[in-house]
Amino acid sequence: MPDTLKTLNILVVDDEAPLRETLTRSFSREGHHVDSVAGGQDAIERAGRDHYDIILLDVALGPGPNGYEVCRTLRERRNVVPIIMLTALDSEADAVQGLEAGADDYVTKPFGLAELRSRVRAVLRRASGRAVGREVVTIGDVSLDHGRREVTVRGEGVRLTFSEFELLARLMSEPGHLFNRQELLRAIWGDSAYRDPRAIDVHIRHLREKLEVTPEDPKLILTVRGAGYRFQSP
Repeated sequence: MPDTLKTLNILVVDDEAPLRETLTRSFSREGHHVDSVAGGQDAIERAGRDHYDIILLDVALGPGPNGYEVCRTLRERRNVVPIIMLTALDSEADAVQGLEAGADDYVTKPFGLAELRSRVRAVLRRASGRAVGREVVTIGDVSLDHGRREVTVRGEGVRLTFSEFELLARLMSEPGHLFNRQELLRAIWGDSAYRDPRAIDVHIRHLREKLEVTPEDPKLILTVRGAGYRFQSP
């Protein structure tokens, strides 16, 4: 991991002991603190009790909650820790299912450690870089505070996942501008080479559910069919 990132608290959730040990050893050598568990229920309990900067979460976890269920449970409990899904399932539908559950990114097994580090960097680099200073952007009823990483809508706080926050921040950075999916993929993950553009559609739907008065008839985040999305200024 690059020196610009702080020491991380990482939770590895995988029922394969060799992979847990490999990831623990690799990230520990780089100075990070790593906890690992094999089961979904243990993951839910640890994530609810301890603070983590990121969770590396396998999909197939044997008996008990699978990775999708773990992710969904944490989001329902308003836990917004960044989550990267580790999946051996190679279809686009499986990747989208993880994003639907609230994951921020995914890596398909088998993966190299360099690729996984790249995904972790992409998720955390922006959060680390915006932790200093404060910039509040307000458009209509929506206010986004970069420093605090907080969003309010009509005066009420709204909890967003990492990727939802990054996507909203990019859209609000140029109200009225039409962003295509590739631009938005790069805004969240830093590249778009391995990402399914439908991931953007999933996150847009989640944002609408959290921001819009009537998500089925959006007034804030508009779709330009076949082209992309834009944030509508009043």
